[in-house]
Amino acid sequence: MGAVSPYEAAVKQLERAGELLGLDKWLVEFLKRPKREITVTLPVRMDDGRVEVFTGYRVHHSDARGPFKGGIRYHPSVTLDEVRALAMWMTWKTSVMDLPLGGAKGGIACNPKEMSTSELERLTRRYIYAIREFIGPDLDIPAPDVNTGPQHMAWIVDTYSAFVGHYEPAVVTGKPVELGGSPGRLEATGRGVMITVREAIKRLGLRAGDVTVAIQGYGNVGYHAAKTAAELGFKVVAVSDSKGGIYDPSGLNPEAVMEHKRKTGSVVGFPGAKDISNEELLELDVTVLVPAAIEGVIHGGNASEIKAKIVAEGANGPTTPEADRVLYESGVMVIPDIVANAGGVVVSYFEWVQGITRERWTLDEVRRKLEAKLLAAFDEVYRLSKEREVSMREAAYMIAVGRVVRAIELRGIWP
Repeated sequence: MGAVSPYEAAVKQLERAGELLGLDKWLVEFLKRPKREITVTLPVRMDDGRVEVFTGYRVHHSDARGPFKGGIRYHPSVTLDEVRALAMWMTWKTSVMDLPLGGAKGGIACNPKEMSTSELERLTRRYIYAIREFIGPDLDIPAPDVNTGPQHMAWIVDTYSAFVGHYEPAVVTGKPVELGGSPGRLEATGRGVMITVREAIKRLGLRAGDVTVAIQGYGNVGYHAAKTAAELGFKVVAVSDSKGGIYDPSGLNPEAVMEHKRKTGSVVGFPGAKDISNEELLELDVTVLVPAAIEGVIHGGNASEIKAKIVAEGANGPTTPEADRVLYESGVMVIPDIVANAGGVVVSYFEWVQGITRERWTLDEVRRKLEAKLLAAFDEVYRLSKEREVSMREAAYMIAVGRVVRAIELRGIWP
């Protein structure tokens, strides 16, 4: 596997969209580069009294269509290159969903699994202190990402509110519902993946009862994708996490698997299922494959072994550009990340609106509005892919990049 960095992959996807749209070279060059990149040094006092120094990032890619929007991840492997790519992908995601937002991303290089709750609180507050001038309800609205969740967002609301001198829930999304978070936010990404899969299955003329699903990654996204798949009548036959996977052709119960993971720390060893590797899961003979873990898991080295008819990208960037070509030529429908996993940012947008207006929507309202947004985007992308005879990813990028470019052209370059 030739190592392609996430940012190189993101640039290649943008360049291809630029070719298909016939864009001026300067526009592509402009969009390759973020508006700003912020690197901050974060000294944090640990529970044992020593001070550890962490590095944090926040990248603002584009605000041509609205305030920056994107999550914050805590992971040992966080780099500026990765955050830069994720920020660009967020710009395309908000655009293809036709949300009045731009794209950003943040991250801290740390191992949260080795830190106490109080250490994580001090780290989060220190990070927000360091980037406080660059976030806000009309400027940049962060959200949870890998290894962050509602509690981290609650700390951010409190820290930011202290600086501005009044309670400001609209500064982040993915908050606890008690602090103005939106019902349905936690399930939104995984649920959205399966709503797009349901649409793909209709287009391919498949019967829901015959659909089998394998999900790589059994965190929040993978779990809610599995739950929604079961609701829709699909059979989830394999799931995995960082320690390995399980396979049962007769079907898995998503809740029982999650209960086992909570007790043992992994899905591996689930009673009645066969243990398999993450690599084996990707190559199973299933209808739908959902890579919902990390970037670059489907690459030039394994793309020809993928047997699924549909690949629905629950993670950001799980398929390399080289693998994309192989899958398209093999007739595999790839529902790209900027469509498949956009449920999270769509409900984040709803939460932001609720925060600004101080309204509360019901779970039914949120689910109904989410489905409408996803169906409209999927339909538009699918139709363009057929019209132009391009892949779903190329069509999604043409729509997303085209909208951002139009906003730039209308706003102009000043001075």
